[in-house]
Amino acid sequence: MVDNLTFLIKIIYNFNGDIMEMVYKREEYLKKIRGFYKDSMIKVITGIRRCGKSYLLKSIIEELKENGVLDKDIIYIELDKKNYKNINSPSDLEKLIDSLIIDDDFKYLFIDEVQNVLGFESIINAYKEEENFSIFITGSNSYLLSGELVTKLTGRYIEIEMLPLNFYEYVDMKKFLNKEVNPNIYLEFEEFIRNGGFPGSLYYDNYQDKLLYTKSVIEQILEKDIKNYKKIKDIELFELIEKFVINNFGCRISIKSIYDYLINQKISVDRRTVKTYIALLENAKIIYPCDLFDIKSKKILDGEKKYYLADLSIYYALNTDNRINYGPVLENVLFSYLKYKNYSLSVGKIGNLECDFIARRGVDEYFYIQVSKNIDDEKTYEREYKPFYQIKEMYPRYLFVSDLIFQKNIDGIKNVNIIDFIYNKQDL
Repeated sequence: MVDNLTFLIKIIYNFNGDIMEMVYKREEYLKKIRGFYKDSMIKVITGIRRCGKSYLLKSIIEELKENGVLDKDIIYIELDKKNYKNINSPSDLEKLIDSLIIDDDFKYLFIDEVQNVLGFESIINAYKEEENFSIFITGSNSYLLSGELVTKLTGRYIEIEMLPLNFYEYVDMKKFLNKEVNPNIYLEFEEFIRNGGFPGSLYYDNYQDKLLYTKSVIEQILEKDIKNYKKIKDIELFELIEKFVINNFGCRISIKSIYDYLINQKISVDRRTVKTYIALLENAKIIYPCDLFDIKSKKILDGEKKYYLADLSIYYALNTDNRINYGPVLENVLFSYLKYKNYSLSVGKIGNLECDFIARRGVDEYFYIQVSKNIDDEKTYEREYKPFYQIKEMYPRYLFVSDLIFQKNIDGIKNVNIIDFIYNKQDL
């Protein structure tokens, strides 16, 4: 498999004939971390494997150099590379870092796939305490993503969570790599749904090759992250639960419903195992939970949740059916995009009705959202608008559709084309 980072870099030559690397920059993530470049706070970049974490480090390094930081003050260690295969302990890592320091000037320390060194936290903490380092680390395994890191890193740290490419980034990166983009952006959107947003998949032109790439990513997560983090007693059971949740993305499911499904399949299992395996899928960032929020009582409801995929290609890679079920697919696309835009999301419940999303950001940004392919028939129209009329709070309401022809606003409800909304990098 070709190194994923290769897909994110263009090799060009300057006027002197020297080789230069141009890295595609994902500006929204850079904005989140840019203010902390020289802060002693540890910067932890997390996300599903192959979503572009290594490339984000490259982008930061490129910006530092553009701002005058010298090569000698940048230490970049890729622990997944064979050059570092013998770096297994904290003392090994310390010796490596010290060998790359040539003076007492302030240093920028980048460590990619830091989880490859068991007990790395002690060394990271030690360099942080020296206050002469700005430290950036990335990792993909479930331990690093599970929230346990907070108990191991002393003092302050920030986490930047990355997702695969959204639709705007997907098109923009294709242009960056001189890949052909369909002039009809709405047809390009359908390709994006099936191809997914793993940056590495842009290297491949054949659809089946793209899916094989995504499948290899999922297999890597199972082999390198989940199995190593916590012993799974029954791999077949884990994969069955994984497939059930993936196949039902965007649907309301619970530990009980998964348990009942398995029992009906004559599979012996206990609910604690189901809960553990779901947590592993969440920690590996394959799926993201979306809680149900009761709009009347203002409480999170226990039990059922909806789960959305880190990338839609995960569904298509694990299934032979490549048809698009627009209901959950459009919800997933919008869910990922709004997370990328720093909105917190939940599913609204009001009586027997459901509002697809409640989106919150900051102190006073609060929105009710419905998502539908279209509202052409009376039944769909009633289903999508009825929850809005039952909600008494007068926060902004949006209906996202993918059809090109629709009525712009009805009763103060904003009808928005989801493809245009994301392609134009808009906010609510």
